[in-house]
Amino acid sequence: MSMKTFLSLALLAAGMLATSAAAVPKQAFVPLIIQEQGSFSAGGTLISAKEPYDPLHPQAAGQTLHGDHASVFYQKPMDARKYPLVFLHGAGQSARTWETTPDGREGFQNIFLRRGYSVYLVDQPRRGEAGRSTVSAAVEATPDEQFWFGQFRMGLWPDFFENTQFARGDEALEQFFRQMTPSTGSYDAGVISDALSAVFERAGDGILVTHSQGCGPGWLTAMKSKNVRGIVAYEPGSGFVFPEGEVPAPMANASSFGPLSAGEVPPAQFMTLTRIPIVIYYGDNIPAEPVSQPHQDYWRAALCMARLWADAVNRHGGDATVIHLPEAGLTGNTHFPFSDLNNEKVAEHLADWLHEKGLD
Repeated sequence: MSMKTFLSLALLAAGMLATSAAAVPKQAFVPLIIQEQGSFSAGGTLISAKEPYDPLHPQAAGQTLHGDHASVFYQKPMDARKYPLVFLHGAGQSARTWETTPDGREGFQNIFLRRGYSVYLVDQPRRGEAGRSTVSAAVEATPDEQFWFGQFRMGLWPDFFENTQFARGDEALEQFFRQMTPSTGSYDAGVISDALSAVFERAGDGILVTHSQGCGPGWLTAMKSKNVRGIVAYEPGSGFVFPEGEVPAPMANASSFGPLSAGEVPPAQFMTLTRIPIVIYYGDNIPAEPVSQPHQDYWRAALCMARLWADAVNRHGGDATVIHLPEAGLTGNTHFPFSDLNNEKVAEHLADWLHEKGLD
């Protein structure tokens, strides 16, 4: 190839790139500069060998098993803010829930990196990349996605709620269903909170951001680790703990899960929750009164329990707030406000709260 031909092709390629770039939204080209990123495991259990290992006759009794740890991927932007955000997923999910949204937009991982926060994405023990468990479990291949469509308040299958902020369309729903992942061992809030405490030992002081089933271990983590400087909980549906003698009666609801019950902890442990600011968020399509629709009625009970829980924290001198997003002007959110179409506005609401509490 002659030099003239080479230069002509190079100019042609450059022109094609320029034309292509002009067609891409400008914000896609805003650089996100990461100063440091990496991954690690935290916490976990070690099952020791019961006898010397014989490599010629391998037996389980002569070997070890490391499991029940958290798996963490972290990123730190240039000139990071003081406190990182440590994200824990909910039931049936992994750290992917905080990453790219099902319809391909930026999730909270990138949104808060752009806002200057370091982010730690956690796979809880016995889930996702932390699947090495010290207890056996069967992973059942049971069709259940239409149930979760309703339970996560996207709508009533096959119809979305009219005001839903979930991205409509087969492709987004396909991506959402495929991000769900099974547990490889029994759910154990103590095991999860132990591992999360170890994450905070590594990350240092930070803000714990939890979702759904992950909120229960979040409260326990704050009781175990002084490095938790604040908690953001998106849609807790279980795992509420009250001081001994102050546990409310179970809340009946129309769901298949049965009455929603809370646990109890010694008063001294509960008091650790009064020393940090806490905010709880719930999305839309949660009724104020009992209804026969099981999915929505479950979340009615959960929101009621959350308000009782926040009252208990505040009664003991704490700082807990429950925010129902439609009352704050953000309507149509599902069980996943951080990946809904208005997740930038949801993130802005959280950023304002962090600033108000001096956590930014």
